[in-house]
Amino acid sequence: MNVQRVVVTGGSGNVGTALLRCLSAVHPEWDVVGICRRPPRAGDAAYARVSWRAIDVAAPDCEALLAEAFRDADAVVHAAWRIQPSRDIELLERTNVGGTARVVSAAGKADVGQLVYLSSVGAYGPSDKDQLRDESWPTTGVPGSSYSQHKAAAEQLLDDVESANTNLTITRLRPGLIFQRDAGSEVARYFLGSLFPQTVIGRVHLPVLPLPDEATFQVVHAADVASAITSVLERRTAGAFNLATDPVVTPERLAQVFGARRRTIAPATVRAIAAATYRLRLQPTEPGWVDLAFAAPVMDCSRARDLLDWAPTTVAGDVLAELFDGIRDRAGTTSPVLRPRHLAQLPTLHS
Repeated sequence: MNVQRVVVTGGSGNVGTALLRCLSAVHPEWDVVGICRRPPRAGDAAYARVSWRAIDVAAPDCEALLAEAFRDADAVVHAAWRIQPSRDIELLERTNVGGTARVVSAAGKADVGQLVYLSSVGAYGPSDKDQLRDESWPTTGVPGSSYSQHKAAAEQLLDDVESANTNLTITRLRPGLIFQRDAGSEVARYFLGSLFPQTVIGRVHLPVLPLPDEATFQVVHAADVASAITSVLERRTAGAFNLATDPVVTPERLAQVFGARRRTIAPATVRAIAAATYRLRLQPTEPGWVDLAFAAPVMDCSRARDLLDWAPTTVAGDVLAELFDGIRDRAGTTSPVLRPRHLAQLPTLHS
């Protein structure tokens, strides 16, 4: 497919920003349209060459606006997703599941050739950590995690569209935890909260870090996810692809990152602490994220390597170090999603 026009929903977010930077560097000839609730403000080159449309995919009447934005597009990359406010599950579902349904419907009405959906390892059902799972592992989600259940519901929606034998080529990317330096302020705001002392990240070594064996997970740099999306667009490759970098982050490796000695603790204890602090509003991370972290599979990413020639450029330890630097330094961009609080008064970009 000779790509000329790409529309990116959630273009001002973590992955969207990385993708815009990648497309600007690799395919400056492509026409790129960004869709988000609040277009980013001036001051960041990643957003400058993009035509912005202020559309909220959670709005029930947004489908016509989406279809108009998708007109003449060769591909739509759907990366719009809400994580907060975690206490408003109805809003999250309306954005994440309902928004995906509206994007898919609008893509069909606009006769878009390809839809690239940013899914997640969170779409998968529970698994032991001692086996690698490829893309055939069931996408039933993890019970107790609204994020996981919404990802699974969105994937089921795409299953139904594919079963209807439409002309839409659907690609699903299922990355591990996606980080970059400029996500530091967002991650701190969404998962740590205002009471957490951000400046100590990476500077204070913990004597002991209590973690269960189940605290095993995978990460990937946002730029490497953007590279995979770009490859998918260039090749118009359909199907699902796991994305993660090496090595797998184990409790022992995580303790090393913090300069701590790892001590084993029961998963139920960690969840109880998360639930209590969430209930007391000491931190914004609902306990379902603990359920997801302890149950999500360790992914086999060989399909992306074989079919997309994809190879992550940043190893897991460096991804985490970059994130911690970003949290400590309150890094971000001029996007409302990624913007540090001290950059609140910059002028807005116009379409």
